[in-house]
Amino acid sequence: MTRDTQDVQVVVMMGGVGSRLGSLVKDTPKPLLPVCGRPFFEYELDLLKAAGFRSFLFLTGYLSSEIEECFGDGKSYGVEIRYRKDGTDENGEPELLGTGGAIRNALDMLEEDFLLVYADSFMDIDYREAVCRYFSEKEKGALSLMTLLHNGGRFDKSNVIWRDGKIVLYDKNDPSPDMDYIDYGVNMFSRSVFDSYSEGAVFDLSEVQHSLSENGRLAGLVVDKRFYEIGRPESYKEFEIYAGERFETARKAAFIDRDGVLNEIVYNEDIEQLDSPLKQDELKIIDGVREAVDDLKAAGYYIFVVTNQPAAAKGKACLCDLYDVNSRLKELIPGIDDIFVCFHHPKGSSRSTEKSLIRKCHCRKPGTGLISQAQSKYLIDMSASFMAGDSFTDIECANAAGLKSVFVGDYKCDVCARLKFEKPDIIAPDLLTAAQMILKEDSIEKREN
Repeated sequence: MTRDTQDVQVVVMMGGVGSRLGSLVKDTPKPLLPVCGRPFFEYELDLLKAAGFRSFLFLTGYLSSEIEECFGDGKSYGVEIRYRKDGTDENGEPELLGTGGAIRNALDMLEEDFLLVYADSFMDIDYREAVCRYFSEKEKGALSLMTLLHNGGRFDKSNVIWRDGKIVLYDKNDPSPDMDYIDYGVNMFSRSVFDSYSEGAVFDLSEVQHSLSENGRLAGLVVDKRFYEIGRPESYKEFEIYAGERFETARKAAFIDRDGVLNEIVYNEDIEQLDSPLKQDELKIIDGVREAVDDLKAAGYYIFVVTNQPAAAKGKACLCDLYDVNSRLKELIPGIDDIFVCFHHPKGSSRSTEKSLIRKCHCRKPGTGLISQAQSKYLIDMSASFMAGDSFTDIECANAAGLKSVFVGDYKCDVCARLKFEKPDIIAPDLLTAAQMILKEDSIEKREN
């Protein structure tokens, strides 16, 4: 059984000196370097808050007082923040304990299981999935989970052998030619991993993870979005450009329902009914969808999938299987920018092992919670955006969120009646036709303006 992110502690590594940044960090620690008028780490903190985390432990060192002055106890950010500082030597100078030693130095403040991130990196992943995967793998004996990115030498040297869904070896110090993945920078740990190290020990976290991989205790999760780090002047500038495009410039978005719009609905033999695909091999993309997504992307739209997926709450699948389906969806439709999922169900089933998913929520469509989640991560021009789906709940959601509504499929009388005879803005037989109609309207509107 997984846990809600609000119940998981986040440990943030903040002690680095940032020597490669030279004068930029003379009086300012890396996490506070300004990006578009904000401290760099605020961007990552926003992602973590949006994922539901509320409890943070900052491990500080260099210019720690400036970090504490900026973030305080976290109340102004809607979270709780505590601090643990690296020690000092006999001359009063900072005592660098290494990444592993810094964690051991905070052993008394660590919860039984915790998420670890780095304050000099922006890592946009599905953090809820990372938590889910970790607890699932812990039941099988794992003591840690490492996120991975297929690297191919793009970002530093690859250092992970990933084969058949498992980490065969992680070795940061002695990479080999058969390593094609790189550690991404988001990890989960059992506190017990650090129990055997003595107080004041100086060691690097990579040593710990290398040992765990050799012993088969290091699980992995492959992510698909690149990370940004600010350890070098050129990478700092790169993130400034990215942040300006994403957080300073509003873009229009296409919010698209999944089953029946992007992929075919399948026959579930267990319930003898049509259902959502519950396994990766059941996923089949509808003809014309990739072209529709490509056309919308080319016109400047974000592509967001917004979908209700209550199968785990109903006991028809495990949560990891549902994440697998969405991972496969992104592989089959590379243009997808993000997926927002409601896994809840108000009634659920006694067969479910995920009891926390059985509850009323604000994210289940026709509620607008999934739209709000997207707005918390991206700057969206809602007046120029639309939502497309094949159910009356999608249209109700679009109307409630102030989006243009697009019905995809056979618009029958029962749908019309459920919508109280208020027709959607656009009705189309499939997503490709809908995209063509939307882009035509956009073109007309552009010419008129």
